[in-house]
Amino acid sequence: MTKFSLKNKVALVTGGGSGIGKAISLTFASQGAKVHILDFNIEAAEETVKEIENLGEQAAAHKCDVSNQSNVNEIIENITKNDTIDILINNAGIAHVGNIEAVEVEDLDRLYNVNIKGVYNCIKASLPALKANGGGVILNLASIASSVGINSRFAYSMTKGAVLTMTYSIAKDYVLEGIRCNCISPARVHTPFVDGFIKKNYPGKEDEMFDKLSKTQPIGRMGKPQEIADLALFLCSDEAKFITGSDYAIDGGFIKLNGN
Repeated sequence: MTKFSLKNKVALVTGGGSGIGKAISLTFASQGAKVHILDFNIEAAEETVKEIENLGEQAAAHKCDVSNQSNVNEIIENITKNDTIDILINNAGIAHVGNIEAVEVEDLDRLYNVNIKGVYNCIKASLPALKANGGGVILNLASIASSVGINSRFAYSMTKGAVLTMTYSIAKDYVLEGIRCNCISPARVHTPFVDGFIKKNYPGKEDEMFDKLSKTQPIGRMGKPQEIADLALFLCSDEAKFITGSDYAIDGGFIKLNGN
């Protein structure tokens, strides 16, 4: 019997069109799950669906603004007309660089709407299906910034701290209904977003900055999206059914080893 099988499971992945979300979508599909990708960038979501279908597995793309509750409700209502929900992955999120003096109220609202309200919207809309199904798994993507101070990440850290505490609350409130809720806290992961950030802010010094950012992790490199996806697979599989209310740092030693 294959370990970490998701055969006959239905998974919803927000932000599944690129980066970590894409890696999770492909990994879950390869383990037998039917994957619904909710992404603001529908073209990217559809491309991921094509890759999943090329594996011989099932997937669907849905254009979704997770910050818009009515949009989220409509999409999940349509999904549950034909499918149950076994797994919800709250991966969609946006970043911001700057201390509190560099954060305008518009920045704060934008990050709140996606990183906090987006998680709230997707969990609230999915709960009826998860409860009707007799349980399931919610996995949130938090960050090392949820737990430790990071330079110039005021607004981002605030929102990811909320994701961490939402995880604890959902796990506590729904444990007796068979719903497990955990979160993953990555350090810096090498995604197209990182490459774009370096190119925009350090033109002509891309290689130097990539090396510098890689070395902020004691292990000496950035994480890979597939490494995050593999941890997500474990936490959403039946092999992890005794785990709920936990935060998993996947950070190359950042939280525990920096400064020691």
